[in-house]
Amino acid sequence: MDLNEAAPEPLRHAEIGRRRTFAVISHPDAGKTTLTEKLLLFAGAIQSAGTVKARKSARHATSDWMEIEKERGISVASSVMQFEYRDHVVNLLDTPGHQDFSEDTYRVLTAVDAALMVIDAAKGVEERTIKLLEVCRLRATPIITFVNKLDREVREPLELIDEIEKVLDIECAPVTWPIGAGKVFRGVYGLERGEVMLFEPGRDKAGGAVEIVRGLDDPRLVAMCGPGAPELQRASDEIGLIRAAGHRFNRERFLAGRQTPVFFGSAINNFGVREVLDALVDLAPPPGARDAATRSVEPSEQPFTGFVFKIQANMDPQHRDRIAFMRVCSGRFQRGMRLRHLRTGKDLRCGNVVSFLSQKREAVEDAWPGDVIGLYNRGGIQIGDTFSEDEDLRFTGIPYFAPELFATVRLRDPMKSKQLQKGLHQLGEEGAIQVFRPLVGSETVLGAVGQLQFEVTVHRLRTEYGVDATFETAAYRLARWISADTPEDLAKFERANASRLARDAAGDLAILLGVPAILEVLQEQWPRIRFHATREHAGLDAG
Repeated sequence: MDLNEAAPEPLRHAEIGRRRTFAVISHPDAGKTTLTEKLLLFAGAIQSAGTVKARKSARHATSDWMEIEKERGISVASSVMQFEYRDHVVNLLDTPGHQDFSEDTYRVLTAVDAALMVIDAAKGVEERTIKLLEVCRLRATPIITFVNKLDREVREPLELIDEIEKVLDIECAPVTWPIGAGKVFRGVYGLERGEVMLFEPGRDKAGGAVEIVRGLDDPRLVAMCGPGAPELQRASDEIGLIRAAGHRFNRERFLAGRQTPVFFGSAINNFGVREVLDALVDLAPPPGARDAATRSVEPSEQPFTGFVFKIQANMDPQHRDRIAFMRVCSGRFQRGMRLRHLRTGKDLRCGNVVSFLSQKREAVEDAWPGDVIGLYNRGGIQIGDTFSEDEDLRFTGIPYFAPELFATVRLRDPMKSKQLQKGLHQLGEEGAIQVFRPLVGSETVLGAVGQLQFEVTVHRLRTEYGVDATFETAAYRLARWISADTPEDLAKFERANASRLARDAAGDLAILLGVPAILEVLQEQWPRIRFHATREHAGLDAG
């Protein structure tokens, strides 16, 4: 059988239509990882959910698999989880909430077709959420919103809706509406069907029946609230206002990223989770077209194409492996098929490819557009690489950003130098930290967006590579990647500025400066040299 033979068109369209690929995004502590756990629980992908706060029982989030994540109760790496729900194949990508790991999150957002935004009902729109929505807006990514933690004392829901619309510049179309909050949280009202789902504290089992009553005047709800309950009257007034003056759901505006359906609930109590999961299947789009440098690639095209958006080292500490995460963009992947690695021009026979449920893996027999599959990487694959059956193309929009903080490495045991270099090479390759090797001298310089990246790198070097190292603040303040009009121009610049130049983990040339103002001088002196604040693999963007 020819493994590269095209799949029948009806099968191809059916499988594409079954896929939903989305990321969960939020400010730290909004409940993103808890909601991710509960989505897996309701879909039947896991049997019990352990939150990052349940440390005494050694339970931790399924998506938080690294040792430092378990110890600190934070997410520092994105995770991929594939599961089935209602005859759909769902690819859920959990992203780090902390801003110090923003690059990983931004690259994950290039690989999804929709996003689930989690808002803390007590805090509203926070800084990290604003930045993530800006990234989603660049690609007109459809957004579904879950307002979380209604079981606590929170802000008024109308105030939250108004803030989301004004700060994030997106229309809100409420699908459910809360009745009370905190100690008097009674449930949510479904605006389409006029039904009320009653909230019972402590009901924390997926599949446990949620009592549904008809309307706000149902005797069961009135009895629960008590005669003349203010939360019931307030909800009635707010729902009337929403019906009269609010936005009705408009699918076209949602798919264009200009409107978001809004759900209210409590992830920790499993309340409102199933409605969000249903919305991801019913409302979120199937895989769409992907931009390459020369054209747009449609998912329905027969030849296989895909791009690598993430590399993770040591998912299996016993084997010290590296996995390249690839988003399938078109065609059908079949185990054993031969693909062209377009950056190197080499063919790769893919006989050992996996799908993910966080750290757990299963062998992949076939995959379709929207799926995320893992290729075992012996060092030849880099973030941004494109794979194809035949066509020479390059998918775009997978960024690296110039670091803002710099440090040098200090090794406590000089005999561990080889392990240190291996660890830094692999961590730099996966984008956990940016590694620069100056053209002059032997000192390795690390670049980061935030200080926590250095701390995580120290931890991972110790636990994954057996290297005890420390970092000292470096004198650099600015980095820019370099390109030129001609190879001759680049060679001339390199000879004149060798003491300032370094190569990153991908081998691209960069300049490191201790005084940012020098950049303006260099731009004037070298008009045929371009200085880039962002880098895309296999091609630099002006910045």
